[in-house]
Amino acid sequence: MEQSRPLDALNKARDKRVIVELKNQKQLIGKLKAFDIHINVALEDAEERVDGEIKRKLGEVFVRGDTIIMISPA
Repeated sequence: MEQSRPLDALNKARDKRVIVELKNQKQLIGKLKAFDIHINVALEDAEERVDGEIKRKLGEVFVRGDTIIMISPA
């Protein structure tokens, strides 16, 4: 059985919409464009969501990996 690694899962999610949950209780939703080994991520067409409600459109954003709790398919 082939092992799946976290970076493999991110590679499969590239160019797809993801939800990035942050330590400050906010969520960013956008298209995953790039990431590195520190899980720093670049999103395109990103929106900020607080308590399930879209608060603002952000466009292109870079999120530092140490602020991320979880990344999930949207």
